[in-house]
Amino acid sequence: MTFIDSEFGEVVIRKNAWCTRPKFSVATSGKLTISAPPHTSVFLAKRWLNSARDQIREQLPIKDPATQRARDAQKRILMKKARDYLPYRLEFWATKYGYSYSGIRLSHANTRWGSRSSSGTISLNIGLMKVPEPLRDYVILHELAHINHMDHSEAFWAEVASHDPNYRRHRKLLKQYSPGV
Repeated sequence: MTFIDSEFGEVVIRKNAWCTRPKFSVATSGKLTISAPPHTSVFLAKRWLNSARDQIREQLPIKDPATQRARDAQKRILMKKARDYLPYRLEFWATKYGYSYSGIRLSHANTRWGSRSSSGTISLNIGLMKVPEPLRDYVILHELAHINHMDHSEAFWAEVASHDPNYRRHRKLLKQYSPGV
């Protein structure tokens, strides 16, 4: 459930069976979230919000709703670009170097550029669309190397180096960017 507050924008109500009193937090999206008991109505949530308004202002880093709308729009644009580009680039490198994976998942995680699951799915962050192509390729090759090495052992880095001799430089340059959208 959600409602619109004139000061905080969209407020999300998350009902939780273990919750006995309201708890206010900020979601990664920047939206104010109220964790509340299952019986909570929007009316009651608005009363709690009004009674805790000063405390929320002081203690929680609420983002401007206009900033959040801009972030959501950027996320939609990056997702479209990523859908059009990343699966084909992943397939290109996998075919070139003889890797086999079970699928691709596009994410917008705040902390990682990519990952590989034990089931063989490669996850790539849509934020890769904000970095130069050589850095995108480094992340893709890094994740493909995890097909043979699920760790960051010497053998893993040797495999990455065999596909991307400049991987150290690319890895260092990638740290100048943030995967979050």
